[in-house]
Amino acid sequence: MKKNFKYPLHENAFLSSDIKEGIKVLLSKQITMSKKTLEFEKYFTKKLGVKYALMVNSGSSANLLATFASGNPLRKNKFKLGDEAIIPVLCWPTSLWPLIQAGLKPIFVDIDVDTLNINLNDMKKKITKKTKLIMNINVLGLSTNLNELKKISKKKNLILIEDNCESLGSKLNNKHLGTFGDFGTFSFYYSHQITSGEGGMVTCNNEKDYEILHSLRAHGWSRSPKTYKKISKKYPKLDPRFIFTNMGFNLRPTDIQAAMGLNQLKQINHFTKQRTLNRNLIIKKLKNSKNWKNQYKFLKAESNFKPSWFSLVLIINNKYVHNKRKFINFLAKKGIETRPIISGNFMNQPATKLYKLNPSKEKFPNADKVEKTAFFIGLKTKKISNGELDYLVKNLLKISAL
Repeated sequence: MKKNFKYPLHENAFLSSDIKEGIKVLLSKQITMSKKTLEFEKYFTKKLGVKYALMVNSGSSANLLATFASGNPLRKNKFKLGDEAIIPVLCWPTSLWPLIQAGLKPIFVDIDVDTLNINLNDMKKKITKKTKLIMNINVLGLSTNLNELKKISKKKNLILIEDNCESLGSKLNNKHLGTFGDFGTFSFYYSHQITSGEGGMVTCNNEKDYEILHSLRAHGWSRSPKTYKKISKKYPKLDPRFIFTNMGFNLRPTDIQAAMGLNQLKQINHFTKQRTLNRNLIIKKLKNSKNWKNQYKFLKAESNFKPSWFSLVLIINNKYVHNKRKFINFLAKKGIETRPIISGNFMNQPATKLYKLNPSKEKFPNADKVEKTAFFIGLKTKKISNGELDYLVKNLLKISAL
């Protein structure tokens, strides 16, 4: 391979047809959220089998919106200030911070090293009378036992949010991840399963929840087609175009994002199939090499699970883990980009000390182990070439030689 060889975490995943759809919106001069956003939302509901979908400007905004909707005064089952929220310690910042911003106290739970997802046994021990919400995170195409998690949340009357930003397209028993809870959140960031550059979606199956989400997304406006006339009659002295019935944010997407995201979603089955094929090729090539010394373990999905991968997680054998930092630097010099698993054990991040999120200094050994031993590389939506495959495998195996 060439000296300037690059194997990035993600490629330019935009298709020419995506760009054409974006240009059509630009030429229409209707750039802000409008008909194309509604079209994308409608298609998303059909694709995932949910009743309602609301597009926002990022996956982080989707988490923010779902969290604040969960505690909204108009919701029957809602949390109040000071209630506790369960969240896995292996998390992304914008899965966590909305809980704190909404006045919840985060309770951190360790993970299962085999799936990287929340450890249900540890979670059960930490549910108290103050627990009101679970922020579950479906990690890199996999999940915990969502059927059991849903049963627990129903039994305890807990609000369940599924952060599915990294797992769009994954299915458990043929049911899409992100559709098991009260709310599901999705990201269309550049490196995820599909992309609109930036963008996100919130899903739910309750009409009242949808109306709350709709209002919160745009300033607290009551512009939902189902509520506009009713609210206008209720407040006849107010300009019906500017009636604010709730708190709100400005989390609106553009129709450009919607047009590109819609076109990408129509290709997701192809993307998932090709990424899975590339993943299998890399693993097979590694294991068949004469230099294979069990340097890595790989994530496995149960038979009732159909994952939508966008990365290959490599879990380093304990024998070689002391070389990890040196090896990551070696790969970078070889043009092979890597990333840790989400943010690692979030309790190791300086922000947790700033906000005193772990005053008891609780230990999370499984999350620490994953942070110490695991990293991931990207998977292309086009077939990996033989040259790329050979180069990648040759260098990945060198961890045992450092």
